[in-house]
Amino acid sequence: MTATDNAENRHRDGEPSWLARLVDFDRDGDTFTVPTLEAGPTSRLFGGLIAAQALAAAARTVEADKRPHSLHAYFVRGGRYDAALRLHVQRIRTGRSFDTRQVSVRQDEAVILELIASFHRREPGADWHPVADPGLPFDRAVPKQPALQYADRFEIRADPSDTSPFVVPPYWIRTRDPLGDDPLISACALTFISDLGPVPVVRPPGTPLELGLGFAASLDHSIWFHRPFAPDRWHRYEVAAANIGDSRGLARGALYDRAGALVASTAQEALWRV
Repeated sequence: MTATDNAENRHRDGEPSWLARLVDFDRDGDTFTVPTLEAGPTSRLFGGLIAAQALAAAARTVEADKRPHSLHAYFVRGGRYDAALRLHVQRIRTGRSFDTRQVSVRQDEAVILELIASFHRREPGADWHPVADPGLPFDRAVPKQPALQYADRFEIRADPSDTSPFVVPPYWIRTRDPLGDDPLISACALTFISDLGPVPVVRPPGTPLELGLGFAASLDHSIWFHRPFAPDRWHRYEVAAANIGDSRGLARGALYDRAGALVASTAQEALWRV
């Protein structure tokens, strides 16, 4: 079954959501093919999109009641919008409660991303996380439309001081349209969103946020999925620099819902050359 086979993924008008279409692949065993994508504002594929597609491919090889609980990805090479992607899933382990999958994403026979994801069948237990005051209260955030591919699919509210062409956390975000109730599509949406913001947070001190200034790229990215995510409801993304040195910056992030519940934790290291 593909994403578009599930009625829960369909838009109000009966058509698959934009994200369901992006993760609806041709399949040959455990190899999935993504056709050429619509070109973005830059030639480089957005890393959050590739990671979301890799997660979706991995999930197609596990039982439906096992949901993503973590992923770890390495961006090996930059991808392009003008060539198809092939995603090969390796079944590392299939257990009673946990499944582990590794995904190699290739373009023109070169690996551009390696991702390992773990899936867990939900279990009863304690439910706790530390309370965190919002770095940006919702009523102080203002609408923003960054110059990023697919940004028009989201409503974003950022700090009034963020005048960059990007979006710098903390910010609030939700999808403009419902994506359905499928937990996998929601996890893919969270994966996509999680790559919006960490890179500018870890730029070298004193470096202005301008298009074309130096070279910046994500090196690796991790997500831990804690609680259900509703993409069409407001969530707050907080990201802080943990280290900057050797042309690399490490960022740690947390995604909260409007009530303050911790939905996911993230970590990303980025390369900055200026």
